[in-house]
Amino acid sequence: MRHAAPAILGYAAVRLLGIAVLTKWAHVKGHGVWPQLANQWDSRWYLGIADQGYDDVLTGAHPHNNLAFFPLYPMLVKAVAAVTPGSRASVGLLLSLAASLIAAWGIFAVGDRLYGRRVGVIVAVLWGATPVAIVQSMGYTESLFTALAAWSLYAVLTERWVWAGWLSILAGLTRPTGVAVAAAVSIAAVAALIAHRRGTNSGKNSGTNPGENQNSGGDPQPTAHPARIALGALLAPLGWLGYLVWVGHRLGRWDGYLAVQRAWTNEWDGGADTLRNLRWILAYEPRPQMFLIVVSLCLIAAPVLYLRSLAARQPLPLLVFTGVLLLIVLGSGGVFFPRARFLLPGFPLLLPAAVAIARATARTRALVLGGVVLSSAYLGAYMALVWPSAP
Repeated sequence: MRHAAPAILGYAAVRLLGIAVLTKWAHVKGHGVWPQLANQWDSRWYLGIADQGYDDVLTGAHPHNNLAFFPLYPMLVKAVAAVTPGSRASVGLLLSLAASLIAAWGIFAVGDRLYGRRVGVIVAVLWGATPVAIVQSMGYTESLFTALAAWSLYAVLTERWVWAGWLSILAGLTRPTGVAVAAAVSIAAVAALIAHRRGTNSGKNSGTNPGENQNSGGDPQPTAHPARIALGALLAPLGWLGYLVWVGHRLGRWDGYLAVQRAWTNEWDGGADTLRNLRWILAYEPRPQMFLIVVSLCLIAAPVLYLRSLAARQPLPLLVFTGVLLLIVLGSGGVFFPRARFLLPGFPLLLPAAVAIARATARTRALVLGGVVLSSAYLGAYMALVWPSAP
């Protein structure tokens, strides 16, 4: 905790500034801040699940169905609210705020392990200063999911495979994109098992000791026992798969969750709908709204940052996680404007920028970080108070 303190405190300062700007703007407009953070849009869906449980039919009074929302966050809200004072909305907001700090810590841990403490601090601050970072301070699941994803990936990097598997289960119960965490853990585990076997065979053939931690290619050989690696791989997808199976059973059809997503007009189309929206907003819309321009620029920047991550040869679990996340977010149809929010958990995409900023002069670092922090604070308040729809 002491080692991570600069990252956590820096992240907290960035988010406090964003909330302060939102508070001032809300006061000018005559709005309260608490409802904007704790009880708007998707927050209401989660609170409804905590209060009344899940729907048991596909169609009802409205075409949308709350089975689209994964259960861990509303379960935590209900459990904590049962033993603490205050409303469930307040509990949900406090859980999200606490999870955001744990997420910042996990993001720092990954950046610190790969590139050093300075990069770890910067990437945590950058995550708190993304254009839609205000969501991290709302009653949404992005903070909880990012915390679970970051620590699961860190567990893989440090070869705590069973921990990685359990955290992946929880991530898979938090958001649909939990499949990205499961894929990262499982694929990295398979690669580790292959490396372990190659290292063992190389040691037998050459007379070297397999405990020297080198495989035939010269890369570090996994030190964890193969059984623990395999267990982590098997555990990783159980949360995500388990919820899909439960939804199918509840609705009485094997494709239950897919049917729920179709009811929300959210189906994977390979990115055709995303490209149509980008083309319309950036090329044909005579007066595009600022928030939609910001979302569009985020969606364009994300693949570029992924290519930079590939060029930087990030570890396999990080590349798999962000790659699957991008495939889901950019490749799905449906509502366009939440796409930047859906990309929030993809913090490894920020690592190339964090490395570049860390290598810059102190003045450049201050200017860049100051600029993104101030713009994030403004955009967060704009998104909550001016933009008329969900973030």
